[in-house]
Amino acid sequence: MRIIPVIDLLNGQAVHAIKGERKQYKPVKSVLCNSSEPLIVADAFHTQLGSCEIYVADLDAIQSSGQIDHKEILLGLVRMGKMSIMLDAGISTVENARKWLDAGVQKIVIGSETLPTWNSIRAIPEGLDRNRLVFSLDLRAGKILSSCPVWSSMEPLEAMEHLDSAGWKEVILLDLARVGSGEGLNTALIKEIRLNFPEIHLLAGGGIATIDELLQLKSLGIAGVLLATALHKGTIKQSQLSQLL
Repeated sequence: MRIIPVIDLLNGQAVHAIKGERKQYKPVKSVLCNSSEPLIVADAFHTQLGSCEIYVADLDAIQSSGQIDHKEILLGLVRMGKMSIMLDAGISTVENARKWLDAGVQKIVIGSETLPTWNSIRAIPEGLDRNRLVFSLDLRAGKILSSCPVWSSMEPLEAMEHLDSAGWKEVILLDLARVGSGEGLNTALIKEIRLNFPEIHLLAGGGIATIDELLQLKSLGIAGVLLATALHKGTIKQSQLSQLL
């Protein structure tokens, strides 16, 4: 099972995400390093945890706030060359996705939160290498979060059926109401998804706080988990991660 550290970018810094309330996000304080500078945080994930993969969420781009352009930070992470980057930056077109793939990002995340049209779930994987795409099924308290009315009216399992038929190979299940809370994942929903869509590589995030939760997720056949708060607080340590190999 893959352990994928997360960096949430906001106003040029790595921030601590709590329950999706982005106006309340503050720069990270971490046992891994003494900085919220994104490249330093990324280097700490690599050197202290042995991470070879990282998920980066550009929250300014996702919110379309336009306050900060994180292009140079993102390209800096690419130039580090230490970890493959999974980028979530509000990308919703083949053209924009291809730009970042050409720049050296390994995988592009397409999130339900920012996907404007229903047809995009087929158009995007038809126009790009499916192995370099990940769909993020963004939830808030179990309900799909999206600006597209078709998405927001669906139940998660119904959405998974459409993603499966459209050829998506990797899907993130991310409940923003649980992020940074330590409340744990919705394992009942995860079990249903694994039962009904065993061929999809399922990643999950939001609220994981202990190694026991990770071991349970591994037993369910989860392909990987997104982690941030538990790593920064040290409640999940590098020495424990070897149990997941």
